Amino acid sequence: MPDVHAGSYKEAILFLVTAGVVVPLFHRLRISPVLGFIGAGALLGPFGLGRFSDQFHWVSLFTIGNRTEIAHLAEFGVIFLMFMIGVELSWERLRTLRRLVFGLGSIQVICSALIIGSILFGLKVPLAGAVIVGIALALSSTAVVLPVLAEQRRLNTPAGRASFAVLLFQDLAVAPVLFAIAVSGRSDGADMGGALALALAQAAIALVVIVVAGRLALRPLFHLVARTKSAELFMAACLLVIVATALTAAASGLSMTLGAFVAGLLLAETEYRRAIEATIDPFKGLLLGVFFVSVGMNLDPAQLLAAPGAILGLAFALLFIKAAVVVMAAPALKLSRAVAFETAMLLGPGGEFAFVLIGGAMATGLVPEPVGGAALIVTTVTMIMIPGLATLGRRIGKRASKHQQGRVRADPPPDKQQDRVIVAGYGRVGRQVGEMLARHKIPYLALDADAARVAEQRRLGKPVYFGDSSNTELLRRCDIATARALVVTLDNPHAVEAVVVAARAERADLTIVARARDATHATALYELGVDDAVPETIEASLQLSEAVLVDVGVPMGLVIASIHERRDEYRAMLKRKETDTRPVFRARRTVGKAQEGPREASPKDEPATVVRRA
Repeated sequence: MPDVHAGSYKEAILFLVTAGVVVPLFHRLRISPVLGFIGAGALLGPFGLGRFSDQFHWVSLFTIGNRTEIAHLAEFGVIFLMFMIGVELSWERLRTLRRLVFGLGSIQVICSALIIGSILFGLKVPLAGAVIVGIALALSSTAVVLPVLAEQRRLNTPAGRASFAVLLFQDLAVAPVLFAIAVSGRSDGADMGGALALALAQAAIALVVIVVAGRLALRPLFHLVARTKSAELFMAACLLVIVATALTAAASGLSMTLGAFVAGLLLAETEYRRAIEATIDPFKGLLLGVFFVSVGMNLDPAQLLAAPGAILGLAFALLFIKAAVVVMAAPALKLSRAVAFETAMLLGPGGEFAFVLIGGAMATGLVPEPVGGAALIVTTVTMIMIPGLATLGRRIGKRASKHQQGRVRADPPPDKQQDRVIVAGYGRVGRQVGEMLARHKIPYLALDADAARVAEQRRLGKPVYFGDSSNTELLRRCDIATARALVVTLDNPHAVEAVVVAARAERADLTIVARARDATHATALYELGVDDAVPETIEASLQLSEAVLVDVGVPMGLVIASIHERRDEYRAMLKRKETDTRPVFRARRTVGKAQEGPREASPKDEPATVVRRA
């Protein structure tokens, strides 16, 4: 057995300890964990406690010294982020937000980059370096802004939608900029045209290979994996696709992040999109934590202390330039002044891709070290300000007049189907529910764990996605926060209860309608918080009664009236039973335990067909 030295794992252990402390602490303080990771990197890095490791040997036990190992993990954080951006991108979302994405987004990036780049070029920075730094500083922080908006429940406000649209355009702009830096870095200036043509041809071939192979192989691969019903194998397939496409892109001279982004786009239109998002999101969060720790490690407090006025002055100058561009562009896009100011506060700071772009440009010699280092320090300082600026922008937004607020609410939401109904289970019952919703023009999204069924329904054009409906993260990816209702049609009683528990824990005011096996199961579901429970056995008996009464000659109107009357009687009986047996059901509830089957209904347990919450 090889000799294992504990120091080999010191960086990994320190990061896990940091994550275990930072994430819960900052969540409790309602501060973005990103700031905690940056602060931890500054504290544990070579410019923090690492300064004293030579004088005090024991200090080295608590510092991150292997920056190369951290850098490799940090790169994967950005790779996973770009993959998730590709997966979350949809043509419907782009079409709905096209005015803000390509209007406000392009104006913000182009104008901010031109102003910043012109200032740098006037300060004798080389043209290529001025352009790259200008573009890098024009970008904002998707990794910080969106979680802050989500925590404040402001993603669906006018300012939240405008911020999301601009961030989406910025994310799209990163890929070509990374490619341009890679091409410029490989050329020696002697034959720029030839190097560019060769690089473009090589990149085009690589992209064609990735796209063609992806379209031919990805859907069958995930279909095969999903049929095994193994969560571990599905996770392995997701990781394989990300790493394989990233390495293929890197081997062809492109960036690994661009390869991961293309892979995400290929998977965005498949039925496995939601399940992939739920599977990869924890990896993305953890690896992005490593990325922000590496960002903090490059922050030298001595530089801040040496010239605090200059750094803060540059930081506020950056905020002013980017905010002014957004405010001045807002009237052309029919955004109110209050919304423009709130959006400007969110988009003014720098973002995580500045570290990627400027770091890559510094490595190829396109950006001088002093200029790049100063830009990265300014970016870090402004990112730390985001939560405070978001609060300030929210206060400014509250001053909007009722007329302005009403006008901006008329803008299209990020997703036309944000008020859709979620259908958990798309078997025979789920399909009937979906058809009735479609008949009444109510948008819906269905989830099912049967890969073959999902593939079949997708071919028919149905909005069905693969995944476990009881997965909280998957429900979030299906926008349960803005869902109109949840209909649970699964035929397994324990699976139904698990979905109800997960959904009710995520959103207390959501309307939940669930399929029940019998009276006992319906009462248990009511205890778990459903609004309506529909016992299938009693509904079948009532429909049989209706059919036979009509067939023997009873007028249809009388039959329908008597069926409704009988339902009301069942409802009243079951409500009394719920009151009498509520403690019993609390004691016997065993959600998700497959070893215990549902109790069979006794003759005296006749339930109401629909159990409505009192």
